[in-house]
Amino acid sequence: MSRRGELDAIIVGGGAIGAALALGLARDGFDIALVEARAPTPWNPSDDVDLRVVALASDARLLFENLGVWTAIAGARIGPYRRMRVWDALAPGELAFDAAENGEAALGWIVENGLVQHALWSALGAEPRARVLCPAEVAGVDSDDEGVAATLADGTRLRARVLVAADGAESPLRKALGIDCDDRDYAQRAVVANVATARPHEETAWQRFLPGGPLAFLPLADGRSSIVWSLPGAEAARVLALDDAAFRAELGAAFDFRLGEIVSSTPRAAFPLRLRLAKRYVAGRSVLAGDAAHVVHPLAGQGMNLGFRDVACLRRVLRDARDRGGDFGAPHVLRRYERERRSENALAAHGLDAIERLFGATDPLTPTLRGAGLALVDRLAPVKHVFAAIAAGRS
Repeated sequence: MSRRGELDAIIVGGGAIGAALALGLARDGFDIALVEARAPTPWNPSDDVDLRVVALASDARLLFENLGVWTAIAGARIGPYRRMRVWDALAPGELAFDAAENGEAALGWIVENGLVQHALWSALGAEPRARVLCPAEVAGVDSDDEGVAATLADGTRLRARVLVAADGAESPLRKALGIDCDDRDYAQRAVVANVATARPHEETAWQRFLPGGPLAFLPLADGRSSIVWSLPGAEAARVLALDDAAFRAELGAAFDFRLGEIVSSTPRAAFPLRLRLAKRYVAGRSVLAGDAAHVVHPLAGQGMNLGFRDVACLRRVLRDARDRGGDFGAPHVLRRYERERRSENALAAHGLDAIERLFGATDPLTPTLRGAGLALVDRLAPVKHVFAAIAAGRS
């Protein structure tokens, strides 16, 4: 333990981002406590594929390999995507990526959020430097020049050099720390389901831009596809209320029947879409990570990958400060992380927001320009390479 029996770090929030950070810091030699209100639902390979999936980029895979959990994830149930196809419903022109063009085995991997969390929690259970407190909630936080303390709802008091709020998009800790956000409500909901199609998904991530929002088909390990269909709120409600046959017919038409008819579908769910960026990441010795710091439009599947990059960056910053003999929880150290991650996260969020606005425009000229732009990028190898690298997490 660190001085006077303190912990080195308290991580609040045991989702994929918080659990990855807790495991990473413990493996880096820090004594940590992970505080989570609800234990994750156990993942079982005999259960159907969960509706919540993440498109892991290559740098997320490197992080999981470093944490020693990639083999468990990849050996359970994972769907690589080796190609991407992007096209516009209102204009000709298509953009296609292939991992083989860059000498890669895959552009990314589609994996259930629950499986990621299961692998991380299983590893945490065997990590001697990690203390998991669950169910537990933080009732209050206070800090001084030397440390930060978290008082739990049951009266337990934890003290550490740094506290990380990784407690989700509605982060109670962010609000308690007085950190405001910039918000944009897209007035859309993402309808999700797992579907089987008449033709194989070809290990391809497909995305069609429709006037109401993008529609993505993501390849699952069992041959089905996970769909994410962004729709205006009222239209999402109507689609959710359709019977299965009507839903499959509308979904197939919206997807331009690229994989033939939709032959089966699981029950649907939906979640609201918004852009949310914390105006700062640091308050004293407390720092934000993951959805507590940033929420982006899901059209490129980058939200959780941005969170895993937060994890990699914060681990590096804390480790470097400690190895130099410095106070790794000092605000000026945490601001190094803030400068790096807030800049990239804001750029990604506003870039995705601009794409959403561009492809949501339906005036006579814009769709024509969009289609021409997709076709042009597809023919310009250097530009296409940059887009592929970003999509695969290499930039």
